[in-house]
Amino acid sequence: MAPAEKPNILFIMADQLAASALPFHGHPLVKTPHLSRLAAEGVVFENAYSTSPLCAPARATVMNGLLPSRTGVYDNAAEFPSAIPTWAHYLRLQGYRTVLSGKMHFVGPDQLHGLEERLTTDIYPADFGWTPDWRLRQERIDWWYHNMTSVLQPGIAEITNQLEFDDDVAFQAQRKIYDHARFDRNTPLAMLVSFTHPHDPYAARKQFWDLYRDEDIDLPAVPAMSRDRLDAHSQRLYDVSAMEDYTVTEADLRAARHGYYANISYIDDLVGKLIGTLEATGLIENTIVFFTSDHGDFLGERGLWYKMSYLEPSAHVPLLAWSPKRFRPRRVGEPASLADILPTFADLGAGKPAHLARPVDGRSLVPLMEGAAENPQATVWGEYLAEGTISPMYMLRRGPWKFIHAPTDPDQLFNLVDDPLELNNLAASHPLAKTMRKETESKFDIARIHAEVLQSQQARLMLFEAMKKGALFPWDFQPLRKASEQYTRNHMSVTDRDLQSRYPQAPDIESKRRR
Repeated sequence: MAPAEKPNILFIMADQLAASALPFHGHPLVKTPHLSRLAAEGVVFENAYSTSPLCAPARATVMNGLLPSRTGVYDNAAEFPSAIPTWAHYLRLQGYRTVLSGKMHFVGPDQLHGLEERLTTDIYPADFGWTPDWRLRQERIDWWYHNMTSVLQPGIAEITNQLEFDDDVAFQAQRKIYDHARFDRNTPLAMLVSFTHPHDPYAARKQFWDLYRDEDIDLPAVPAMSRDRLDAHSQRLYDVSAMEDYTVTEADLRAARHGYYANISYIDDLVGKLIGTLEATGLIENTIVFFTSDHGDFLGERGLWYKMSYLEPSAHVPLLAWSPKRFRPRRVGEPASLADILPTFADLGAGKPAHLARPVDGRSLVPLMEGAAENPQATVWGEYLAEGTISPMYMLRRGPWKFIHAPTDPDQLFNLVDDPLELNNLAASHPLAKTMRKETESKFDIARIHAEVLQSQQARLMLFEAMKKGALFPWDFQPLRKASEQYTRNHMSVTDRDLQSRYPQAPDIESKRRR
């Protein structure tokens, strides 16, 4: 892998971005010129999966390479323990500056997890408030569960909670790139830039909304099904998100998908700004760019919305790596997952296969990025332990096969080559289903994990109530900006500061000094 100099890493994450909504995964309408360029010139993993299709557990796996039962990060209100190594720790050992701008939904007092610096706060809370309760058998928790109001409010908006956040995330990230180029360019930079779009609600700025016309918006490939025709898990998703509370018309469907596509184009525009800043500062030549999402979005497929499922619209995510001087353009069919990010980054930072402090649930993708042959037996695992289910749920993806198992539900087995829309469940008739079930039950102590999740939920529900009494010191991250080190201050030379803060550097002024 050349050049020998340690590469910068720009890692960009979207939120709730289904792979199927991107043009380099076959969507005929969505416009992403910047991401499409990266895909055309980079390595695209065609079958990448969210390990746990919900924000916090998926993002914890992005950082630590572990499935939820190995960390306790079961759901959106479970603490991420500080003693678990992340790719940020490994890269710091290799001399990297590690930075986050944006969303990661870390829960607990540690809001860095090996990152040296966070440039923004998070958009979601860092406490135990969003803890599900499996004892309720999926009775709705109205104050924080999804509901259909987010589907029924798409349209043009100049500012929203999410637009305000992502505008700031991009600005702070660009600012950091400029600072790194001017003051610290000899130190390798690993920066995670994590946006909250195209997550619902599907409101978008006019600039991006106007890229699409309502009449051109495609309808779901699988039309809405009556609740009784859905699989057991999808029926629960239908109930917990109160999908029966509102009528969703064809116009509503088109409008929601319109807003979703518009916000993908918005994210693409922000990606373009980041790439442009790398180019303007000369850092692009030695930077590897990665792009992915934490999970997808049903977008009305089968009549369902959001995520929390191992069916393709929810679980299949984009994953690409771009560095034309290092990696030739390639499309990789071998399954990959978010658990592969830590070992991949550790190898890139070390410049060779890295020694990890503890085994992880992923493997390095560097060999595939460098052109290694694909392994037809490569296996990706998923584990879901949050709201929408009432017991542990597992996914196994190998070759064309996807197997889904939860003790409370009938098994599901799909051949994604023959049946990409997952309409033909073969679990009752194909012998592979029994084999994969045994493999799943052998890998995971499901009864023990179930008991541990229940115990954790009850403890956190009690703790959240207790923390509402008396004084509270919140865990939400507060960005610290050293204003005394910005711009010009009296412990600096004004001339030196002006020269240092300019990029590109000014010509050799000293050579013009009169002697």
